[in-house]
Amino acid sequence: MRVVIDTNVAFSAILNTNSRIARIILHPKTRFNFYSTEQLLSEIQEHKGKIKKLSHYSDYELERMISLISNKIRFINVKLIPKLIYDRAEILLKDIDKDDCEFVALTDHIRGKLWSGDKRLIKGLLKKDWNNFISTEELYEILIKRW
Repeated sequence: MRVVIDTNVAFSAILNTNSRIARIILHPKTRFNFYSTEQLLSEIQEHKGKIKKLSHYSDYELERMISLISNKIRFINVKLIPKLIYDRAEILLKDIDKDDCEFVALTDHIRGKLWSGDKRLIKGLLKKDWNNFISTEELYEILIKRW
C-alpha cells in the first residue's frame, strides 16, 4: 500500500519514537511504501528548534531521530507530479490549507492514501468528497494482521 506521510505525522514520529505512529513507520516487516515530498524535509529543518525543545533531545539524538524516520520515506520531487493533478489539489485546498497541496497532489499522483492527523484538512477535504485518507488506527490494524 502506498501511503503519503504529511508533516504532522512525521513530527509525531520524531518526537516519540515509541508511539504507534513511529512503530508503524519503523516496523521492519511493514509492507507499506511511505512517500512524501521534499517539503516535509524543509518543514522539519524549519522547525528543528521547536522539535528539539519539545523532545529534549540533544543535537545528536535529534539528527538520529530525523534520520531514522526520514530513511523510511521515499521523497518525491514535486516537479514530477503532473500539472493537472497539482492544479486540482490547489483548487481543493484553496479554502482549507494550501500548505498541504503537495501531499494531496502526491497522494492522487501515486494513487495512494494520505496519512494525516490534521483534522481541519481531513474535514475540509471530506466535505469536497476527497477521501483518500488512512488513519493511524487503520494502518496499525493492517500491520498487526500481516505480522
